[in-house]
Order: sequence, then structure tokens, then C-alpha cells
Amino acid sequence: MSANPLAVAEPWDLVADGYAEFAPAIMRPFSARALEFAALSPASQVVDVAAGPGTLSLLAAEHVALVEAIDFSEPMIARLAQDAAASGLTNIRARVGDGQDLPFESDRFDAGFSMFGLMFFPERARGFAELFRVLRPGGTAVVSSWAPVADSPLMRMMFGALAAADPDIQEPQPNFLSLENPEVFESEMRGAGFEAVSIQRHSIALPFDSPAQMWETMVRSSAPLELMRHSVSAEVWAERAAVMQAFLAEKYRPNYPLSTTAYLGIGHKPQR
Repeated sequence: MSANPLAVAEPWDLVADGYAEFAPAIMRPFSARALEFAALSPASQVVDVAAGPGTLSLLAAEHVALVEAIDFSEPMIARLAQDAAASGLTNIRARVGDGQDLPFESDRFDAGFSMFGLMFFPERARGFAELFRVLRPGGTAVVSSWAPVADSPLMRMMFGALAAADPDIQEPQPNFLSLENPEVFESEMRGAGFEAVSIQRHSIALPFDSPAQMWETMVRSSAPLELMRHSVSAEVWAERAAVMQAFLAEKYRPNYPLSTTAYLGIGHKPQR
């Protein structure tokens, strides 16, 4: 089992509602870009693996026949189902499950996606292999992963605030064995059987009205922040929150866009 604290459901359970409310500002542009790579039609059936609150599922459902969404966090899936119903979308089936052991038959889907989910799997190879298995021949997979934190002023600001509050938390160093290394990303997709693999770099920039708005977005949608909050007493959390808010008030200029960068891995299951 991976030592990565984000490879288990608990932090995502804790952050589900805030993530659904605030994370789409960051996640939706990447999801929209991923959908463009898949050449979907109104007859398409797609799978969204580690779907979270369904940012991609909700976008895709407007253009395809069926979206099967799966995530290991029950609160995330509950929020996805709630938002789908509120939007009048009846073609999303949301369920709790493991992206490393998908409960779908082989050769079924026209396209498969995992937006910032498969990157956390304890066994990424199984995640890629399962995505490959459930695609029909000729189907397309699109998987996203963050680029190194050093390439993302938005992430650097967040980790700067975290480190100000808890010096034991430092900005993550580049991990050249992870999907933030495009060569590893391509190699792992090819290893699962995908052909014509392409790793595309994509950046967005996000402004905030104020340091306070940036803080609210961070604290409501950040799994690392939720882990910190639940690991300390209310008194210690209040002290750390004050330090982080002061850091942002000093460092962030209102309405200044901060960029963040991800890689999108696109692969195709060969025609038989």
C-alpha cells in the first residue's frame, strides 16, 4: 500500500462538499480540454475513474449517451449524484468502487478518463491496465496529472502558506518516478497497451478577488489542508489558520492570476 496520505479515501471524504463547490474553478478547464481529445458523439459511452465530485462527468454528460462515474469516496459519489440530479442529468451512473479493479466488462467504453485521480493510485499500473481493459478497440483514454509544483505559482502559494503554519510541511520536490515526469507518464501508458500516446502540457490561470477568497477556496477544497485540520486540536488549527491567512494577505495581490499546470496523457486502444 502506498504511503501517500491522499491514496486513501478519508481526506477526500472530509473535503467532498468543499471540493465540489470550489475545485471546479481549477478542475473544469482541464476537464473540458480532456474531453476535446476524445472525439465524443451523442452515442458515446464513457467512464470517469476516480471521478471525485464529477467535474468531468457533469461536463461529459451533456454530450454523450452515458457516463459511468466511479470513486472510492462515498461522500464524493453522493455529491456527484446530487449535482447530477439538480442539473437534470439522467445519464450519469455514479457508484463507489476501486479504479484499480473496475466493475465493468471489457471492451465497453468509447472513452475513459481519470482527472487527477489515477496519479494517486497505490498501483498506477493496475489503474492504467483497467482503463485499457474496459475501453473498446479504438477507444481513447485521457488521464491528467499535475506538473511539478515548481511549475505552478498557485500551488507554490498554497504550500508556502502551509509551510508558514507548519515548518514540517515543505513544498514537494520533483518526483521523477511519478506522472509529473512526462517520460514516465508515456512509458506507463504504453506499458498498459495504449498506442499513439501523447503527453500534452496544459496551463490555466486563476485570479482571486482577495486573499480571503483565496483562503476560502484553499481551505474548502484542499485535501492536504483537511488532513492538517483533522490532525491537530481546534486551538492549534486556529493558530495555524491565522498564520496561513496572514501569509496570503502579505503575498497575494487581489485579482492577480496565478497559473497551475498539468499534463494530459492521451492514449488509444488499438483496433483489433
